[in-house]
Amino acid sequence: MDVYKITAFKPSGELVVDESFEAENDDAAKDVGERKLADLGVLESTHRVVSPRGKLILFHV
Repeated sequence: MDVYKITAFKPSGELVVDESFEAENDDAAKDVGERKLADLGVLESTHRVVSPRGKLILFHV
């Protein structure tokens, strides 16, 4: 399992989510990231999910 990083921001640039989570692969990380963002109510905010190798898995502005 790899550790992925998820961050989300308010329009002002304030960081509202800064978490790490484990997933088996990039596809699973995308699904987990989308669920976490929805659960936290920030799915429509600027957000990103990044792999441990620096690959951008999910991004929204």
